[in-house]
Amino acid sequence: MEEVCARFVSQKISKARWRPLPAAALQPPDLFATGSWDNEDNRVSVWSVGDVGSAGLNGEYQGEPQLLCDIRHNGDVMDMQFLDQERIVVASSTGSVTIFRHHQNNQTLSASHRWENAHYHADQYTACGGAACTGVICNNPEIVTVGEDGRINLFRADQKDAVRTIDNADSSTLHAVTFLRTTEILTVNSIGQLKIWDFRQQRNEPAQIFSLTGDRVPLHCVDRHPSQQHIVATGGQDGMLSIWDIRQGTMPVSLLNAHEAEMWEVHFHPSNPDHLFTCSEDGSLWHWDTSTDVSEKPSFLHQGGRSTAYISHSTINQSVVSAWLSNDPTKDRMEITNLIPNQTLSVNTLDVLGPCLVYGTDAEAIYVNRQLFA
Repeated sequence: MEEVCARFVSQKISKARWRPLPAAALQPPDLFATGSWDNEDNRVSVWSVGDVGSAGLNGEYQGEPQLLCDIRHNGDVMDMQFLDQERIVVASSTGSVTIFRHHQNNQTLSASHRWENAHYHADQYTACGGAACTGVICNNPEIVTVGEDGRINLFRADQKDAVRTIDNADSSTLHAVTFLRTTEILTVNSIGQLKIWDFRQQRNEPAQIFSLTGDRVPLHCVDRHPSQQHIVATGGQDGMLSIWDIRQGTMPVSLLNAHEAEMWEVHFHPSNPDHLFTCSEDGSLWHWDTSTDVSEKPSFLHQGGRSTAYISHSTINQSVVSAWLSNDPTKDRMEITNLIPNQTLSVNTLDVLGPCLVYGTDAEAIYVNRQLFA
């Protein structure tokens, strides 16, 4: 079986997200959602990964993702996150934030709640005042959004009005947000800054500010290590991967040359965080592997041209954590593999869960790899 299944969808895909698995689930993820952008009619869609190796009723190969349902979305989908098994929170270029509910009994999507003009320029009530909502992160029932207007909103899924709004949180565009802890968030902006915000504090100031030195390269994405919460990864307009230790200093502990154009997303693997994934405008998707036994395991998907670059010397017996925080990459092994052999248009989004990877591109296609660590 080919490891990667592709599906051409006639729309540019801006976001793809796996539905989270129930706590005790042993099976791999089987459902994901996508959002589109730059189309006359943008859509939020829910897909099943399809049954591998069985033919459908009409004889079509079932390995490719199957569309379960979709719904029209006003504006470009700028970000999306599952709130729970049934609800998806979607950020729009119009400034609105919508919760869509996936009804699994009859495979439909409906808008269950919308915050219009969650983000806006100048005046909330003028028609042209919408500012793109660029990022959303969920910790049910809490939803945090950031936008082009430099605003941060804290919503609760069950409440009509924002619980907290920091109006002038940033003088520049906020590009992405993630939770650091339950009451703290991380944001990245268009002047190369990473900021920590603590919702327990009443003042509308960041608790800490970290910054790239020199050129203030816009940062587009951020993720924190799932178990070592002080380790944070960001990706920027120059394609560089920055690793930060928020316990010390105000600058990244390492800058890694990565993509040749904007890095759109960065994700630590949620259960194997010595694996990190990044995707870029340059049409590539990289798997960064710092697990210490690189030499013993077969590398997968070697057909990537300049696919595999080893940074390897003597493996010093240190924890995986220090592999990300090491200033001297020669002390550790890092294997970098490009998972897309024939690069074309921008890879806008990726998500990893268990053994599965999903990604979406401007070439109007979604791809699923269900044997990431095969």
